[in-house]
Amino acid sequence: MSLLAPRLERIRPSISQAATQRARELRAAGRDIIGLASGEPDFDTPAHICDAATAAMARGETRYTNVDGTAELKAAVVEKFKRENGLDYSPDQISIGSGAKQVVYNSMMASLAPGDEVIVPAPHWLSYTEIALLAEGTPVVVPCGQNQGFRLTPEALEAAITPRTKWLVINSPSNPTGAAYDADELKALAAVLLRHPHVHILTDDIYEHILFDGRSFATIAAIEPRLYERTLTVNGVSKTYAMTGWRIGFAGGPRPLIKAMAKLQSQSTSNPSSVGQAAALAALTGPQHFIPERAASFQARRDKVVALLNQVPGINCHKPEGAFYLYPSCAGLIGKRQPDGKRLATDEDVVIYLLEKADVAVVQGSAYGMSPHFRVSIASSLELLEAACERIARACAALE
Repeated sequence: MSLLAPRLERIRPSISQAATQRARELRAAGRDIIGLASGEPDFDTPAHICDAATAAMARGETRYTNVDGTAELKAAVVEKFKRENGLDYSPDQISIGSGAKQVVYNSMMASLAPGDEVIVPAPHWLSYTEIALLAEGTPVVVPCGQNQGFRLTPEALEAAITPRTKWLVINSPSNPTGAAYDADELKALAAVLLRHPHVHILTDDIYEHILFDGRSFATIAAIEPRLYERTLTVNGVSKTYAMTGWRIGFAGGPRPLIKAMAKLQSQSTSNPSSVGQAAALAALTGPQHFIPERAASFQARRDKVVALLNQVPGINCHKPEGAFYLYPSCAGLIGKRQPDGKRLATDEDVVIYLLEKADVAVVQGSAYGMSPHFRVSIASSLELLEAACERIARACAALE
């Protein structure tokens, strides 16, 4: 009898984390690797947030808290949703987890029955489909190509809905493409969803503050209040406040679901880190002036790297509306031969070639459900990004 559960055979490990780990290993072996695979800001956590964590420890706030978050942090999340998103929740509609990923995991594990379907527009963050599979659900991946700005259309949504559909996942701005839905686009999707009252919406707004070109953020439960009771609005402090390692995510949603998620969390991780929660409280209630400054920095990087990549024959890079990723097409490289004669047949081949010959680590598009592309994280200094683009251009020029 095998020790391992069959459910593990349904899922893949995180390919982006594997790519980041491979870059670390090569760097440790002496290679000058520029790592553009990691999905985390390169900025430091602001000092006042770190100070709040230190103060919490000094006060002895190092013990268990309520399973799904302290009353203080829940109150701050309630205020954040009201202030920034126009959403009114009460504390018993708020879930605090060990990162937004755990919140997504809890929601699917608490709601999916075998065969329930989860509509996931592609390209997508790879964990949506894997979590759905772990929960015995069925991911329904809907391709959303570069020609439609990597965004789901109302027609495609309508075609994907069946009587077994339980969730639609919306991630805006998106990982891996940076695509962002404006209010009118969300209204058009909402009009479809109103015709299908059995479909719930999981909106992952983790990149909400990293928007470019003066765009305004929109979230579906605020755009269409009739969907409020069917929507779980997920967010967290990881991206906005450069707190990826602190592991605090949160969500607002229907009371029965939030209660079920707390029940599940009580038998898995129990409460999120008490110190992390104190830091998240300081993040949500403290100074916010640095947020647009950091978004502007990401926009400047986007502009530079998109321009540089579009100068490389064989690469076509879409200009994203937000987040800190680019998702260039490498269709023009497929079929070319490396200097050793090996042919590039897939985007994974392209990514391996760039790592081995250009010392640049990126992630293949197949990990996100759409090929031939690769994901570039621009959460690095402009100097490193320019050097990486120069290496990519040189490696591509060597192809025949």
